[in-house]
Amino acid sequence: MEYQVPQFIEVEDKIIGSLTLKQFIYLAGATGLCIIFFMYLHIVIAFLLSAPVAGLAITLSFYKVNGKPFIEVLEAAFNYYTREKLFLWKHDSVRVEERSAANAAAVSAAANVPPGTPKLTRGKLSELAWSLDISGGSKQQK
Repeated sequence: MEYQVPQFIEVEDKIIGSLTLKQFIYLAGATGLCIIFFMYLHIVIAFLLSAPVAGLAITLSFYKVNGKPFIEVLEAAFNYYTREKLFLWKHDSVRVEERSAANAAAVSAAANVPPGTPKLTRGKLSELAWSLDISGGSKQQK
């Protein structure tokens, strides 16, 4: 049996022209607010208030930061500035001495390695892990 799997499920539908519903709501709301500004305020004050409102609406509608909508960035910034931050730092001199002793032991152990022994680098380690994954998977299938 073959089933059709939906493709591009993360792409929002274009409902009104070439705009999604969210984009249309942002732009329509900003347009309505700007019209109210121009109807009830002096024209200079209306321009001063309408410019940031229009800029925010355009940014919310079309700008993405690292592939995420700008509204999510605003939400993260708001949460960062309003939530309590807890910074803990405990200076423990005994632990520092233990670490320095452990580092000295590791350095002396590395110095005692015979010259013919190959060194295991991060690249070599990841290559070995990859080869084990590949060969391990084929043996289990047999």
